[in-house]
Amino acid sequence: MSAKALAILVGGGPAPGINAVIAAATIEARNRGLRVLGCHDGYQWLMQRDLGHVEELEIAPLSRIHFEGGSVLRTSRANPSRSAETLQNVAESLQGLGASYLLTIGGDDTASGAAAVAQVLGGKLAVAHVPKTIDNDLPLPAGIPTFGFTTAVDVGKDIVRNLMKDAATTDKWFFVTIMGRHAGHLALGIGSAAGATLTVIGEEFPEGAVALDRIADILEGAIIKRRVRGQEHGVALLAEGLIERLDPDTLGHVERDPYGNVRLAELELSRLLKERVSANLRAREIACSIVAKDIGYELRCAPPGGFDIHYCRSLGYWTTRFLIEGGTEAMATIQGETFVPIPFRDLIDARTGRFRVRHVNVTAEAYQMLAAYMIRLTRADLENPEQVRALARAGALDEAALLTRFAGLVTPGRGAGPLLPVPRA
Repeated sequence: MSAKALAILVGGGPAPGINAVIAAATIEARNRGLRVLGCHDGYQWLMQRDLGHVEELEIAPLSRIHFEGGSVLRTSRANPSRSAETLQNVAESLQGLGASYLLTIGGDDTASGAAAVAQVLGGKLAVAHVPKTIDNDLPLPAGIPTFGFTTAVDVGKDIVRNLMKDAATTDKWFFVTIMGRHAGHLALGIGSAAGATLTVIGEEFPEGAVALDRIADILEGAIIKRRVRGQEHGVALLAEGLIERLDPDTLGHVERDPYGNVRLAELELSRLLKERVSANLRAREIACSIVAKDIGYELRCAPPGGFDIHYCRSLGYWTTRFLIEGGTEAMATIQGETFVPIPFRDLIDARTGRFRVRHVNVTAEAYQMLAAYMIRLTRADLENPEQVRALARAGALDEAALLTRFAGLVTPGRGAGPLLPVPRA
C-alpha cells in the first residue's frame, strides 16, 4: 500500500515566507513517511482535473529555500468556490492524487476555498490553512501578524524613507498608495516605521461611502499645516482599501477578479487625489508639486526577514503535525510560543460565508500613538485663533472659509487627533 500523501498549494498574492512554510512542511511530512505533492498555481489546474502540474517534493532541493522570496509552487487566484462543479473537480483531483491531507497557504480567499473543499469531501481529506498576506487582515488574535507582513513593513519603510529624502531635497509631496485591499495595517505599519507625514486608512471613517473630496481635504489640510511651518514637502500614505470605500459613481466601470474583488491595482487612487488637491491649490494660486506613486508589488516577493523565516518554519512544521495527528478544518496560528489551531467555523462570517476581515482598531492605543505623530489638521488647530490665522494665510483662504472648509475633518470632544469611529466588528 502506498504511503499517505500531503498536498500543498499556494493561493492569492505572494508574501515573504511562503517558501519557508513549504520547506518546513515538506521536511516534517517526509520525515514522518508521507509523500508530499506540490500543486502548482494554486487551485487552477485541480479545478480542471489536470494532474500534470503536480510534483513530488523532496527534502534536499527544498532545504534552503526558506531564504528566498516568491513561491516555488507559484500561485494563482483561481477560485474553486465559483461553482459546485469546480469544487467537485478539486475534490476529485485530490482524491485521484491519493492525498490524505491538504495544506493551503494564502489569504482569506484561499482559506475560504479550503473550507469549501473540506465540506465537499465530508471528512475524507484533512485540511488546514496557513494564513499568509502582507495585508495582515486575516482574523487572527490581536497582536498576531499574518506571515509576510513584518518583512513587507521593513522593505516598505526603506522605500518610503527614500521618498521622504527626495521630497525634502526637491520640495515636493508624494501621495503613495500602499497595498491593502480591505484594511490599513500595512499602510500604517510602513507609515509608522518610516515616520511618514501622515497615513490615511479606511477605518478612520464612519461606515458608508467616503467622498473623494473628504480624503482630498485631509491631504490639503496637511499641506497647509506644513506650509505654516515653512515646509513645502511631505509624504502621505494612502491605504489601497480606501478605493472600496469610495462612492461607486466615483470609480465608474471597474474590473473584478474571480472572487468578485475590485482589481485595486488597476485603479489609481493617488493620481485621482493628486489631481483633486492640485486643482484646489492651483485655484488659489498655491504652487505645490505632487507626485503620485503606488507601492505593493515591490514588497510581495522580497526575501523574508529573520522573524518571518522563523515564524513560517514554525507554521509549516506545526500545521503538518496537526494534520498528521488527526486535526482538520482549522487555520494555523502561533500565539506566543504555542501552536493554536483556530477552527474554520470560528473564523467564517455567517452572513457572507467567507472569512472575516481584521480591520485596524482605531480606538486602540497603538493607533492613537500613530495618529499623534501625523501632520494633519486637528480640533486643536481649529480652536486656536492664532493657528487659524496662520493656516488661513498659508492656505490663501480667509479665516471663515478655512473653518467652513476643514471643520468637518475633526470632531469636538474626540481629542487632538483625526476622527476616530467605533471600529467594525
